[in-house]
Amino acid sequence: MLDLSGTRAVVTGGTRGIGAGAPVAVMCRNHRWFVEATVALSKLGAHTLYLNTSFAGPQIADVVAREGAVALIADAEFAALLADVDPTLPRIVAWHDPEPAGEHETLAALIEEGDAASPPAPAETGRTVILTSGTTGTPKGANRGTPDSLDPAAALIDVIPFRARETTMIAAPLFHSWGFAHWTLAMALSSRVVLRRRFDPEDTLRAIAEHRATALVVVPVMLQRILELPAEVRARHDCSSLRIIAASGSALPGPLAVRVMDEFGDVLYNLYGSTEVAWATIATPSDLRAAPGTAGRPPRGTVMRLLDHDGRAVDRGETGSIYVANEMLFEGYTGGGGKQVVDGLMSTGDVGHVDAEGRLFVDGRDDEMIVSGGENVFPAEVEDLLHGHDAVREVAVLGVPDEEFGQRLRAYVVLKDGATLSERQLKAYVKENLARYKVPREVEFVDELPRTATGKVLRRELG
Repeated sequence: MLDLSGTRAVVTGGTRGIGAGAPVAVMCRNHRWFVEATVALSKLGAHTLYLNTSFAGPQIADVVAREGAVALIADAEFAALLADVDPTLPRIVAWHDPEPAGEHETLAALIEEGDAASPPAPAETGRTVILTSGTTGTPKGANRGTPDSLDPAAALIDVIPFRARETTMIAAPLFHSWGFAHWTLAMALSSRVVLRRRFDPEDTLRAIAEHRATALVVVPVMLQRILELPAEVRARHDCSSLRIIAASGSALPGPLAVRVMDEFGDVLYNLYGSTEVAWATIATPSDLRAAPGTAGRPPRGTVMRLLDHDGRAVDRGETGSIYVANEMLFEGYTGGGGKQVVDGLMSTGDVGHVDAEGRLFVDGRDDEMIVSGGENVFPAEVEDLLHGHDAVREVAVLGVPDEEFGQRLRAYVVLKDGATLSERQLKAYVKENLARYKVPREVEFVDELPRTATGKVLRRELG
């Protein structure tokens, strides 16, 4: 447990009186100082802007300026990335070992020197601003207030069996809505939280075994990295305490879901949502066994509909745009604007279909569908198939312009260590399992795919 008694001084001492409604940027990895800063700002009623640790320097400078931040709390390791940020902006250093703190004040020093008395309640409740991933452009700030009730937490617990006073390891980034939501849920449940500054596959297993964690919160690529460890390495760590592996943040390929459950038991839950709508559906272990690749069903209190371009509901089995309504919908982007809303339901920006059992399958982003030779193709379907190939470690498929067919598919493939696979063999594999027009015209073998900190592929860096 962390002692948060001195958090008032963290902000007031270092920035000369930040109060209610003041925007403060936080750029920290998963560690105690993220928690200390967040609690301090909450006590002051300040608005907290969480910066993605994988953003480039110009992105960070643009976001900090756009959001009007009056102070910045950051780990020392990001000093170079913050070079373009206004140098007059007050800064406080969070984690700085082994990096030097430099000329700026540190959270540790401010807490040590500060007044431990409880501050008065702020005049207004601060807001949390989570940034979109920025995979297709400049990151937007998603403005989110405090829920009106405990119903959202109850809805999550109704499907994913978290219990009070247990131990949750959060490997997903806390600055992202998925990791942040589980930290706040753990606080509400009086649970112990295990954090590591950086994700390491074996260290994650070691921490689970050491602390007998009952829940692990991850993004899907972390599960892939864990399963890539040699079997003898995985066997060193007793992870039988896990009752829950909760994954979200990017697509969970069906073959990966099955492998995870074969390794750790039927404890895997996959949540589909977005920064703007929070969650839309949750897949349980039984869903993932019966229909690998599914995103599951809406939890209690959430309404989901698939609509056509005219805003009419599509029939079961047909593809439509995914719209969601729940108590956690965001309140608009901080720079203005928002997502399309139809009859009180907000667009996720994705398209999908529902099977006969009512389970959602996400076919891809609305703007990623291509038309090749008059046929609609969603790259995600091809990606999911190729994830199941024994030689493929990672894959990304996207549409590129084609003079003859309008658009064509190009696949970027990362092979497993020691595996061999030719372009001809890969195309033949797709042709054996999917329609001819879904076969990639081009295949590029690459060493790795560019990803965000939450595992989403940066497609703009591939095309």
